[in-house]
Amino acid sequence: MSYVVRPADPADAQGLSVLGDAVAAEPEGWLATNNGWRTVGDERRYLRAIRRYPHAGVFVAEAEDGSIVGRLSLARDQHPASRHVADLGLMVAQSHRRMGIGRALLAAAVEWARANDVRKLELHVFPYNTAAIALYEEFGFEHEGYRKQHYRRGDEFVDAILMAYDVTAT
Repeated sequence: MSYVVRPADPADAQGLSVLGDAVAAEPEGWLATNNGWRTVGDERRYLRAIRRYPHAGVFVAEAEDGSIVGRLSLARDQHPASRHVADLGLMVAQSHRRMGIGRALLAAAVEWARANDVRKLELHVFPYNTAAIALYEEFGFEHEGYRKQHYRRGDEFVDAILMAYDVTAT
């Protein structure tokens, strides 16, 4: 399986919307939302806005056939005391997991962080997402905390594990 990791473009909005809806629809509930992903128009507007905003980025993994099979977003914290920290979100199409795409997207995040003076990457992951936790640990993320009932998914509240990666350590 061949793929390319690259910065997202507004033209990727359709593919990203399809990917987000597919991951959101998985019964395991991998995303904080259970109402699907952004519409194509909303995703396109978001990607256009990010191009003008130097403190955030979105990367995609594009398969040989042109389909978007992975997405990673980053946003730097805007508080002056924590501007060295960026939050990230990652999703990979079910059909393309365990093929190195998540790892490649995380490597792109580290490159972006270094280029943008970010020292620490943070993420939240659901405690039951053991495959993602294993990926993050293997990549070098460390557990920093446990947030009880941190996300609301429909009528229920779910916990989240806070993990972080020290960009300066490697």
